[in-house]
Amino acid sequence: MAIEGSASTEIEAPIGDVYAVAADVEGSPRWQPEIKVAECLDRDSAGNQVLVRTETDAKVRRLGSTLRFSYEEPTRIAWEQEDGDLKSVEGSWSLEDLGDGRTRATYSMTVDLGRMLGMVIRGPLVGVLRAQLVESMPGKLKDFVEKR
Repeated sequence: MAIEGSASTEIEAPIGDVYAVAADVEGSPRWQPEIKVAECLDRDSAGNQVLVRTETDAKVRRLGSTLRFSYEEPTRIAWEQEDGDLKSVEGSWSLEDLGDGRTRATYSMTVDLGRMLGMVIRGPLVGVLRAQLVESMPGKLKDFVEKR
């Protein structure tokens, strides 16, 4: 069973500021409270966090993942799961400079829960998880960046 979707928002901040927050994966628990652990395991020569171990509170249970990140500064951050509790995870932030110090941030995510979790997470729980994993993310980034 897959949970997927995308959501966007406009942020009153320059694209570089928005990118800096989104690219700081280790700092993500500061604005994504469902992420309980974000530990960088490897960095590239530019200092980007390319391999990160995460633990996420998915309401039903805590889910662990090791995610591989790629960066296209300042417009895109993408990741996919290399190992973890879910069958697969792929996601991205796409950022667009709107001018006048404004940025459009689009968050996209596809999560395949796998057979076991797919049997547990059904019906209304799918919507709750989609809201947590996808739909709420741009607003969380917006709130954090604009309050800085």
